[in-house]
Amino acid sequence: MATTYKATWIWYPGDYEIWLGNKMNNRRTDRGAYFPPFWKQDSHYVTVEFSKAVDLTEDEELKIEAEGSYNIKIDGKMLFGMPKKITLAAGKHRINIKVHNQCTPPALYVDGKTVKTDSTWNVTFEDKEWIDESGKASDTSSTVYMPAGFYNFDNIEQRPSQFKLERERHEAVAADGNVYDFGKETFGYAILKGIKGNGTINIYYGESKEEATDKYHCETLDKLEVCNGVVTDLATNQTTELADEYVLGNSKAFRFICVETEGCSLSGVSMDYEFMPEEEKGTFRCNDEELNRIWEIGAYTMQLTTREFFIDGIKRDRWVWSGDATQSYLMNYYLFNDNDMVKRTTWLLAGKAPITSHINTIMDYTFFWFNSVYDYYLYSGDRHFLTQIYPTMKTYMDYVLGRTDEDGMVEGMDGDWVFVDWADKPMDKHGQLAFEQILFRKSLEAIAAVAKLTGNDEEGNAYQEKADELGNKLMQFFWNDDKQALVHNRLNGKQSEDVFRYPNMFAIIFGYLDEKRQQTVKNSVILNEDVLRITTPYMRFYELEALCMLNEQDKVMKEIKDYWGGMLKEGATSFWEKYNPDEHGTEKLAMYGRPYGKSLCHAWGASPIYLLGKYYLGVKPTKPGYEEYTVEPALGGLEWMEGTVPAPFGSIYVKMDSNSVTVKSDGGHGTLILENGKRNIEIPSGKEITIKL
Repeated sequence: MATTYKATWIWYPGDYEIWLGNKMNNRRTDRGAYFPPFWKQDSHYVTVEFSKAVDLTEDEELKIEAEGSYNIKIDGKMLFGMPKKITLAAGKHRINIKVHNQCTPPALYVDGKTVKTDSTWNVTFEDKEWIDESGKASDTSSTVYMPAGFYNFDNIEQRPSQFKLERERHEAVAADGNVYDFGKETFGYAILKGIKGNGTINIYYGESKEEATDKYHCETLDKLEVCNGVVTDLATNQTTELADEYVLGNSKAFRFICVETEGCSLSGVSMDYEFMPEEEKGTFRCNDEELNRIWEIGAYTMQLTTREFFIDGIKRDRWVWSGDATQSYLMNYYLFNDNDMVKRTTWLLAGKAPITSHINTIMDYTFFWFNSVYDYYLYSGDRHFLTQIYPTMKTYMDYVLGRTDEDGMVEGMDGDWVFVDWADKPMDKHGQLAFEQILFRKSLEAIAAVAKLTGNDEEGNAYQEKADELGNKLMQFFWNDDKQALVHNRLNGKQSEDVFRYPNMFAIIFGYLDEKRQQTVKNSVILNEDVLRITTPYMRFYELEALCMLNEQDKVMKEIKDYWGGMLKEGATSFWEKYNPDEHGTEKLAMYGRPYGKSLCHAWGASPIYLLGKYYLGVKPTKPGYEEYTVEPALGGLEWMEGTVPAPFGSIYVKMDSNSVTVKSDGGHGTLILENGKRNIEIPSGKEITIKL
């Protein structure tokens, strides 16, 4: 990666991301009780060395700032104190700066005419220096250095530890007594206006009015005590002097707020909407206004769940889950194209060695994490990130390989959560699940590719060999000729009788079935109404992708309108964690045995963003960073459509109706594919072409 050509704050890669993620993951509450994640939470290295070799043509003054205590060595000699400015004479020098910070990640900012902190600096958490009996210092040849991590903190005053999301004042659109309606799902800090008197204030939040007015079962709430001009938050015991407005200390997700007072009063309720500013670079419009609305609500769902990181549901969990995040990455590539958000979330999920469990404790989520790393490279072309993350991938794969059975397959062991999906029928999670082996094989292929891209060919070949060995067993172990499908699992060497959609559709997506078996599975499983249907947007995402890969865009369009359009008809202003059209009334709000347990704003609910961009506008990278790409548009029953897909070089615009296709791209080598591959037309860079159909 080239230098940034400007100074930026740098740190040990992954450290800032883990620290910031801990702050976010630990904001969850359950009816006012603090609710931390139930997986291992790591921390940053407290002392980090930053180093750079320079060759100056003239004397140069450097400004230095650090988050933490620091020392500076120039050419092996330590300088007095913690100087804010130093002057380097012309010539070659080695700069070594150690920063210590127990509270926040050690970070460094150096700015000179040519010497600037950026991604070309090396960092290590141990320099392995020692001194022999003569007083001679050792070299540091055994030290493992990493390229520095960074984001966009490019100003010396813009300290990474001070980063906060932005806020914007929003008012309720309606009030019914003590219930305030903000018009749509939102996220932020409740603000109480004009508090007077002494007493208590109870605040109940709801994604629905039913939840906000059910003070005994709503998922989130706050309780305040007002006494002699001081407000006490009873959940945290924090006190604040009373002013014209009181801003709650923790953000919440809601549409409705119900406020009950005793002994005191207030004049109104508003909120500070909290958000990560994201530009919607991807667009989609068509003749179907319901579909346009689905795109808009999907984009808003992504806006709400894109915070410091990609999170799952904004009301209940507010955590980073790998399965949700993997889909957010894919939707992001067609909406925001925010690569920094992907990298930040990937680092947080990975954590640090030693690895003691699967990511989020879920076996399949570890495999989604592996595959998301290679997906990131395909969409971004960012090889620099691969060099940083590959050692962590190796550590995780060692953990996985250490838990395989005699067949080289993964099975759920003590401490493992084998998730798959929230299914509407009990699912046996014991033994060898076909779904897990398919994800495992793809993960081995992903790490093999990354190993080779980072110059570790021998390791890459070894991983690929394991992937091939596993692939050779998949059909042998799980294919059932009578059922014409991959069965769900295999226990004690015997196939089960259960057939679920999951392994079959992933085998299609990953190309693990030949053409004949693809068509067989399409009819015996994917289009078979007798096979348990999928009711979560999470897995509907993959089911519809498999159908699109089978050229069933007309059917998928109907599914999108029925399923996501169904949520719109239920009044959804963001897309849900799960939707079953057979549920009615408050039943549709319930989940996990709780009347309002379902998230009505869930990251995986926004999958039409990805499907419409990739399989209707038809834009897909075929080489990393869209160096080469294809545009294979499909109307899917629409009269016309148009939209843009963001790419590293700008964007790719596609417009189509029944008579013609127009494409314009800002770069890359593109191919327009029409009539199921019969027509292949080169897309000139920077020019618009229109092809008659």
